[in-house]
Amino acid sequence: MKNIRNFCIIAHIDHGKSTLADRLLEMTETISERDLQEQVLDDMDIERERGITIKSHAIQMEYEHENEKYILNLIDTPGHVDFSYEVSRSIAACEGALLIVDASQGIQAQTISNLYLAIEHDLEIIPVLNKMDLEAAMPEEVKDQIVDLLGCNREDIIEASGKTGYGIDNILNQIVEKIPSPKGSPDAPLQALIFDSVFNSYRGIIAYFRILNGTIKKGDFVKFVATEKEYNAEEIGVLKLELDPRQQLSAGDVGYIISGIKTSTEVKVGDTITHVKNQCDKAIEGFEDVKPMVFAGIYPVDADDYEELRSSIEKLQLNDASLTFEPESSAALGFGFRCGFLGLLHMEIVQERLDREFDMAVITTVPNVSFNVITNKGETIEVHNPSGMPEQKYISHIEEPYIKAQIITRSDYVGGIIKLCIDRRGTLTNQVYIGTDRVELSFKMPLSEIVFGFYDRLKSISKGYASFDYYQSGFKPAKLIKLDILLNGEKVDALSTLIHVDNAYDFGRKMCVKLKELIPRQQFDVAIQGAIGSKIISRETVKALRKDVTAKCYGGDITRKRKLLEKQKKGKKKMRQVGNVEVPQKAFLAVLKLD
Repeated sequence: MKNIRNFCIIAHIDHGKSTLADRLLEMTETISERDLQEQVLDDMDIERERGITIKSHAIQMEYEHENEKYILNLIDTPGHVDFSYEVSRSIAACEGALLIVDASQGIQAQTISNLYLAIEHDLEIIPVLNKMDLEAAMPEEVKDQIVDLLGCNREDIIEASGKTGYGIDNILNQIVEKIPSPKGSPDAPLQALIFDSVFNSYRGIIAYFRILNGTIKKGDFVKFVATEKEYNAEEIGVLKLELDPRQQLSAGDVGYIISGIKTSTEVKVGDTITHVKNQCDKAIEGFEDVKPMVFAGIYPVDADDYEELRSSIEKLQLNDASLTFEPESSAALGFGFRCGFLGLLHMEIVQERLDREFDMAVITTVPNVSFNVITNKGETIEVHNPSGMPEQKYISHIEEPYIKAQIITRSDYVGGIIKLCIDRRGTLTNQVYIGTDRVELSFKMPLSEIVFGFYDRLKSISKGYASFDYYQSGFKPAKLIKLDILLNGEKVDALSTLIHVDNAYDFGRKMCVKLKELIPRQQFDVAIQGAIGSKIISRETVKALRKDVTAKCYGGDITRKRKLLEKQKKGKKKMRQVGNVEVPQKAFLAVLKLD
């Protein structure tokens, strides 16, 4: 056990984490030159294209240091704020962390929030200054920031470059020397933490775990504590580039277990594995069910594809346990599903994977967050969808989720960012200068305000320099009302939104103007109205296309034309009574970009 080192990598998006991991694998000869490709641990197409890690990975390396062999287990973490629970479980499975900071960009919000997680779990932190080969690198300034943040010595910061391989051997030596070996007893009852799971279409769910205490052998009868399910460990082993089966694993080891599990809900990240006969006293702390933050409806473009969409989402859920869905129907869009996501990036990725992996063309409705509606009788109803709201007369008040947001930016942009957050009903709680020209701003604001275009606005105000991180902090009462959109007097439930009273008029007007541009002209007038309850707050009209019915009447008496026009008038009247309006997919997406 004394020769095992378990560590993770903490970094903001695009600070070179995956590239650095490639160099570590190359240096320890875990990967042959033939298999070498960039970002070898990111195996999804979307991860490679966007340059982000979506699914965390783990891999075992062997390294010789001063004639002793060491086993290094790298537990990779996703970088984006949506996946912060997965990051916390990966961190709980380690004894040390590499803190990677881009020498040209300095410390960003994500780095700080993940660093606090690591410090809470008492991890040994090794600071690394990456991208030293760039001309824009500012090593001295960034080192000052790291020293301020960690309180370490300047000499402890390792200079490195993931691209050229500079400083990688130094990092490996520091991992061996500084990170403590795992504690725990191989003879105690089994206690292992699940930090990730993947789905294999032939073998079922493969759970990745880290053993804190005890020993597990192939064929053991084990129990998952949170779900209370019992299984046989059909195969256990360690994680190289491929799965590497073993007969037994004991305290300190990181490995995988295959036990023929078919449904993803039975394996939960953060759960504890123990033996059925000799159970551990208590589960590992920190387990929680992942709660979706953002909800949206997903509907097939063609109504006949409903069953196909269901099976596609079920298959996707096997790979991504944090996706939740339930069937719902909409008057405008037919049958579909109300899906819950961890955040907006997660939602985008799910949409993209449905399109690529299952070839499903879908319409996504306006995303919204879940609200608590308190009725006059004092009951609390959780509402994920504006159309599920009780009538106004039964509602006592509505509570909406709030977040604590951290924004790190250059001091030049502070004014614009504070204005943006206050416009979004935020309150500034703290402002701290990190170094001479960087500021950390803390806000409390409603989660619903950052769902629409907040991130894009933040990036454009700060010319791409601001970084943003948030976590949920509870519910607060709010003056919210339901804004409906009517087409020819019919409600389009897919365009309904719950919105704060102060923003309702403005938002309703903008929606109507935008829809007027997007809804194609019909042979009758289409009235687009924004309504709060029975009160109409804005209206636009899409003018009718008029067919020239008198084109064939040249010459002759005027009464011939009159007769035709009268006939057309009657037809128009009848048409308006039964006229249906097709709402194009662009109209649902336009609502997201209404700024």
